[in-house]
Amino acid sequence: MDMEHRANLEIIAPSKDEAIRKGLEQLGLSRDQVDIEVLDEGSGGLFGLGGRQARVRLTVKPADGAAPPAKPTPARPAQPAAAGAPVDTENLVSITQATVEELLSHMDVRAQVSAYMGEAEGDEPEAPVMVDITGGDLSFLIGRQAETLQALQLITRLIVGKEVGHAAHIIIDVENYRKRREDSLRQLAQRMAQQAVSSGRRQNLEPMSPAERRIIHIALRDNPEVTTESTGEEPRRKVVIVPRS
Repeated sequence: MDMEHRANLEIIAPSKDEAIRKGLEQLGLSRDQVDIEVLDEGSGGLFGLGGRQARVRLTVKPADGAAPPAKPTPARPAQPAAAGAPVDTENLVSITQATVEELLSHMDVRAQVSAYMGEAEGDEPEAPVMVDITGGDLSFLIGRQAETLQALQLITRLIVGKEVGHAAHIIIDVENYRKRREDSLRQLAQRMAQQAVSSGRRQNLEPMSPAERRIIHIALRDNPEVTTESTGEEPRRKVVIVPRS
């Protein structure tokens, strides 16, 4: 069988061995049933910053007259992205999950990581990669006012963005914290809006991140009795709920 017509698969992962392992799992084959070509050994760096992930190509060996090997599960080759070029979503999700797993490994954190494509909301130009981290008591990964979670998300975006050659929109959640927080903020918005209407006074909320302020604004944008505005300077910027006159 000619090399160009043999089934092959490219995999990107934090290390060469990890890439080979994942490739064999996807193909459903053993190591002696494939030819392995290391396309990029990758390079290290603190939490992967300043480094590259490894990239390998696994090509199915000819059957030599025996029954052909099991057909690999369909998968698009993980081609490296040129700077500024879009990367396919399957590859983006794979790189993101591998990056978060590596970060948690450096932090000696045992947890399950699941990455998948979300849906673009409102005026967002692209859908985000959603990452769920679960397992045991992971409250320390959230931190005070979600500072640790935001830092983990920022580092992940930097690493993945460097790998794919363009900005990566990634949202990380730990033990469903973000959803619980969003639900709490929406309830707070409605409660404070009612208070603003009943008292006739502006209601100042606590300082919040831009993402949390956006939740408040969206929750009340269709309320005919109040308007919202943001005041102050970062990191003390906050939402003010104003009753309509």
